[in-house]
Amino acid sequence: MQIKQKPVFPGGIHPTDGSDKELSMEAAIQPYWPETVTILSEQSFGGKCRILVNPGDSVKEGQLIGEPDAFMAAPLHASVTGTVLEVKEVANQGRNILSCVIRREEEHTEPDAAYCHEPVNIRDISREEILKGLRDGGLTGMGGAGFPTHKKYETDKPIDALLINGAECEPFLTCDYRLMLENGYALINGVRLLLKGSGAQKAYICLEDNKPRAAEHLWNILKQAGESGALDAGEHVEVKMLPTKYPQGGERQLIQAVLSREVPMGGLPADVGVIVSNVGTARAAADVILGQMPLIRRIVTVTGSVKHPGNYLVPIGTSARELVQLAGGVTVEKNRVIAGGPMTGPCVASDWKGEEELFYVTKNTSGILVLPDSAYEEQPCIRCGGCENVCPAGLVPYQIDFAFLEEDYDLCEKLFASECIACGCCSYICPAKRELTVRTRMARDMVKQRMRERAVKKA
Repeated sequence: MQIKQKPVFPGGIHPTDGSDKELSMEAAIQPYWPETVTILSEQSFGGKCRILVNPGDSVKEGQLIGEPDAFMAAPLHASVTGTVLEVKEVANQGRNILSCVIRREEEHTEPDAAYCHEPVNIRDISREEILKGLRDGGLTGMGGAGFPTHKKYETDKPIDALLINGAECEPFLTCDYRLMLENGYALINGVRLLLKGSGAQKAYICLEDNKPRAAEHLWNILKQAGESGALDAGEHVEVKMLPTKYPQGGERQLIQAVLSREVPMGGLPADVGVIVSNVGTARAAADVILGQMPLIRRIVTVTGSVKHPGNYLVPIGTSARELVQLAGGVTVEKNRVIAGGPMTGPCVASDWKGEEELFYVTKNTSGILVLPDSAYEEQPCIRCGGCENVCPAGLVPYQIDFAFLEEDYDLCEKLFASECIACGCCSYICPAKRELTVRTRMARDMVKQRMRERAVKKA
């Protein structure tokens, strides 16, 4: 296990002292199976599926219920066994999305599979079988935008390194940490499958150095795998410790920190011979290929201003309101509820009292965070340059902010707004409390839209 003491990506911040993660780090994963689930046909933005079932249909856990209808979509499966009550549009984070509502009618039984308790032999599993499993199992990135996993691994570009992202740099969230501690064997077996599927020579499981217990646990499993003969001579898997620094878990930042490679502007990790997958995705790969169970559940951290912060293993489509109630409810009257973490997650409710629905868990829902409301007003920029110093993408956010407000999109493009990763560092550091992240992200989306339109005209 290697320890790297020196950060090697530019910018970044240290937003907390670690007390945020301590709220739920020691909270063991609790399974929760609700009476009904509401499975969205669009699990990530632009990832729309066509629903295949109708009200009254009986469905089995793991049954295909949605086929991809867009590039960003992955197959959708029933997360519980029961009856389809409705196929209707539901409000979810400000949008109406067609959804399948299923009433659960059978208790879930967890299989006692070998891959969950020991390193297993994967020699007879071909790369083609792995890629088919990733595609048919509906796997998506479980730590970010929810990009379909199989599309990463079916690249025609040569891949020599696989990075498994266990950094979990976002404050408050601990779902990945608990997965590494409690599901270590399934995770390691999944990493080995993804390594074989990628065609890479080596896999790095990347953790921040605030997770020494998880790192030691995974290292011991790898050692056991080598001693038992389950690990082939050609399977090179390493646990890599990195400094605790946000956003260490960003794809580009992780590649810079581990491999000293820089993804070109407008490019993808595959352009520099790398694939990056989350630890949750690796665990799900083991479930679908070794356990024949598609992606129908995930771990969600419920934390912040709730009575009992914790980590819950839930089926896709679980109500966020139910999970907050399961955690004892909110403890502050003036609050904000965030889907995900505080740096990148959207605010879904203010002064929430537990009455109306918040949202429904999707494949990439990592957490539900309740924070005390802290009202503030934007002030004029003081040109301190703080946002420029901390931007991990090397941008000058305050200049992009001015250009966007002036609707000067040509200047936004010249300032490389297209490369914003929406990490939130600029807004966090800004003494004037300017909404730099929001407007820089909007500038990014506008610039990318203009670039796409130019490409269409040239074609």
